[in-house]
Amino acid sequence: QVQLVESGGGLVQPGGFLRLSCAASRINFRIYIMTWYRQAPGKQRELVASITSGGSTNYTDSVKGRFTISRDNAKNTVYLQMNSLKSEDTAVYYCNAAFVVSASQEYNYWGQGTQVTVSS
Repeated sequence: QVQLVESGGGLVQPGGFLRLSCAASRINFRIYIMTWYRQAPGKQRELVASITSGGSTNYTDSVKGRFTISRDNAKNTVYLQMNSLKSEDTAVYYCNAAFVVSASQEYNYWGQGTQVTVSS
């Protein structure tokens, strides 16, 4: 059974930092696009950052320059370094693994989420 396990969330003051980790098991991790999403109370889930198998990255505008996504294929782990945190970053952060086989077939897995709260 595929598992994605997030860790590293918590309570941090505005301007602080956190590093989220997502450890994957039972998938060929290196071929998957890994993405961090977040969902704040009363809002839709949104893409935060993604990294392809080749290491190309993409960020939502609100986190550019503050967040960095990276991956360690040897450890089957993707990271999200979050700096200069703001109250609006408060959300549950989810890890996603996706591999598109064809137009009609995709492997897609989610973690259970980790809470990030930015508050003084």
